[in-house]
Amino acid sequence: MINTFIGDLGHASVIVAFVAAIVAALAYFMAAKGKPLGDTDLNWRNLGRGAFYVHTIAVLSIIFSLFNIIYNHRYEYYYAWSHSSNYLPTHFMISCFWEGQEGSFLLWIFWHTLLGLTIIWFNKKWEAPTMAVFAFVQLFLTSMILGVVIGDLKIGSSPFILLRDFMTDAPVFKLNPNFIPKDGTGLNPLLQNYWMVIHPPTLFLGFAITLVPFAFAIAGLWKREYIAWIKPALPWNLFGGLVLGVGIMMGAYWAYETLNFGGYWNWDPVENAVYIPWLVLIAGLHTMVIYKRSKHALRTTFVLIVTTFLLVLYATFLTRSGILGNASVHSFTDLGLSGQLFAYLAAFVVLAIVLLVRHWSAIPATEKELTTYNSEFWVFIGVAVLCLGAFQVLVTTSIPVYNSFLGFIGIKSNMALPADQIAHYTKFQLWMGVSIAVLSGLAQLLWWQKNDKSKVMNALAVPLILTFLFVSLVYMLGKIELIPKINSVSYFVLLFVSVFAIFANLSMVLTLVRRKVNLSGGGIAHIGIALMLFGILFSSGYSNIISKNTSGLLYSRDFPEDINRDNVLLFRNEKVQMGPYDVAYRGRYFEVKDFPEYVNKQLLFQLPDEHQALVRADIKYQDKVYFKTGDTVNIYPENTYYQVEFKNRETGKAFTLYPRAQVNPEMGFIASPAIKMFSNKDIYTHVRVAADDKEKQWSELKEQDLAIGDTLFLNDYFAVLKAIEPTRDVKGIELGANDVAVQADFIISGEDKDYHAHPVFVIKDNLVGRIPDEIEDLGLRLTFLNIDTKNNKFKVGVNTTQKDYVILAAIEKPFINILWIGTIIMSIGMGMAIFKRYKETKTVTNPDAGSSKKRAVRNKQMA
Repeated sequence: MINTFIGDLGHASVIVAFVAAIVAALAYFMAAKGKPLGDTDLNWRNLGRGAFYVHTIAVLSIIFSLFNIIYNHRYEYYYAWSHSSNYLPTHFMISCFWEGQEGSFLLWIFWHTLLGLTIIWFNKKWEAPTMAVFAFVQLFLTSMILGVVIGDLKIGSSPFILLRDFMTDAPVFKLNPNFIPKDGTGLNPLLQNYWMVIHPPTLFLGFAITLVPFAFAIAGLWKREYIAWIKPALPWNLFGGLVLGVGIMMGAYWAYETLNFGGYWNWDPVENAVYIPWLVLIAGLHTMVIYKRSKHALRTTFVLIVTTFLLVLYATFLTRSGILGNASVHSFTDLGLSGQLFAYLAAFVVLAIVLLVRHWSAIPATEKELTTYNSEFWVFIGVAVLCLGAFQVLVTTSIPVYNSFLGFIGIKSNMALPADQIAHYTKFQLWMGVSIAVLSGLAQLLWWQKNDKSKVMNALAVPLILTFLFVSLVYMLGKIELIPKINSVSYFVLLFVSVFAIFANLSMVLTLVRRKVNLSGGGIAHIGIALMLFGILFSSGYSNIISKNTSGLLYSRDFPEDINRDNVLLFRNEKVQMGPYDVAYRGRYFEVKDFPEYVNKQLLFQLPDEHQALVRADIKYQDKVYFKTGDTVNIYPENTYYQVEFKNRETGKAFTLYPRAQVNPEMGFIASPAIKMFSNKDIYTHVRVAADDKEKQWSELKEQDLAIGDTLFLNDYFAVLKAIEPTRDVKGIELGANDVAVQADFIISGEDKDYHAHPVFVIKDNLVGRIPDEIEDLGLRLTFLNIDTKNNKFKVGVNTTQKDYVILAAIEKPFINILWIGTIIMSIGMGMAIFKRYKETKTVTNPDAGSSKKRAVRNKQMA
């Protein structure tokens, strides 16, 4: 029966949230209008606050309703049917929540409500003007999930639309309007990864946080508080840089662990759309710090903080308007919201430009010049480099937008994204990384040496000497191949400057520790960035394919050249040399619910319900029996895991990997890698091609008559008939009182171990049935055909097929762990900086006391 209540509750909550956002925006606007900062109209402010509380409660109600629909498999709703399925684990149901556009908008709205409440409770001085901006943004965002149609005008796309209303032309609904599918279409297999449970919320929190500095900047312009907004906005901008940066790297790790292109960053337009605002955010963060120290770059700070949020909106437009549909594998499909998204972007672009132009001349600017020995000068150069890097990515990523706009005004455009996007972006971004590494080390030394030329030169000496020594060591080790050789000028330069940045920032941090100076975290964060550059250099520039085809065979003329050249063919249980390893493919495995490891497919007999299987032999883990023979278990058959054993010929150490693959009706064969992590490298593997069971061709049935104890020769193997025994446990058949079933017990000697096969002969309702048993490892199928009671013989049929195989790719990625370690160190440094800046916002400075202290110091010096 269709449950319309939960959908009606959700849709009504969306309408309440939308109306409450309008009321809050108007009330906060009136509260701040024409009043000095901190002297808002209390009645209007209380109304705005109450409306925002109502808005928050409504948003929570929307979230509850949507997750209820997903969790309870209410497939009468299009959102649940199109994103989830019956057998998804709970944590992947959470991923279903934000797989669709409406759910991800809702996630964004939710984070804004929490951030808005934080400002209301802890920053009352700025509440009215900043919350007016917040509520205005929420008004637009909630309109995206409103799902209201007025005439020909559609406002938003509702996540609570019924399936029958979405698929009005489907014949099944014309026959039965109350039809409810038994199962959903399921979650995209690429999103069935634990990183997709935590990466999107982190990324959207980062997006949401960019609104806070933007709101403070707009409030500062609006209320003519051109300087005061910096102090409360700086910790938020740091927090946004931290969360958005971590969110981006989570996405990179998800790509590394899930996608099979062999890397973590592919310069996909959607990846770029997130990367661009982060670069500008970091640039704005540095200009804020410059202003706090030297009163320079206030106007630049306004522009960068405002631009960061506008770029987040532009990224939203790119990824959700459908404009990247043919250019990105990550973009959402167009839900007819492109016009609404453009209006959202345009409204805030116009608001920001009008306020900046109107107040530009009133924004304070210092006349003091910066010299090359000013740390602020080099930080500002770094800001310019970051902005140029963002601009290069923005210009290329926006090519589909140019084409769409020109087409809209009647001009045909054939501009296309670069054929080799990695090479296109890298040739510029690599040198941006070089510049940032140099500037981060140099500016840090200048910053803490108070621009003293002699001290700076002395401070530079140690990092430069250590850098020369370290790079020389790398070069020498490269000659004896202990680490990859530096065979490119650009990579050599990046190595040199990243090492310099590490030593320069580390020496400054140690100096400050000795001086007992309270660290801001900037030096720690810069060390993390330098380590990330180092990790990117080696893992990307010096990856080594160890799965080269050295057999001299062409696997298939239908395969692309790289599959025939860079991959190894592994037949089951046959060892092959791959680099320093002996490698063997051991078979296919399934994931069984409530079992800590993967289970060999041969131990499971799948039932008509493919998500259930009978256990053919006890399933153990660490001497504990989890399931006994004959038990029914729940499995996840969508994913097949291929067990591949590696053994190092020199050390004798072995490890096992389980690369995953899924055959998806819409996306075909989807492979996900398995990774073995070492201290100095990763072994990255994935299955390029696997034998298809549906295309398996069996030989003609060969019949033989056997007695118990006889030996049956099967190509390269032999089998012994050990026994014929009655059974009542026939897989997939329920036996009656008068039904009979017997099974043959064969022991088959394989290359590495013995196998048991149990073909079954059944007489049910006076009809004969035969259930063959297949030994996938050996490519054999045995069928119990008949019983000769007179001669005590048993007729057995044998089919053979090509052995199971996979074509495997394996790549060594040296020092990639340094990239992930650098990310953690960068996060720690930014966290330290947030803590320090937050403490500064709580410090109340007494100008008179400060003046008295300065006078006392001056008098003491004169004395």
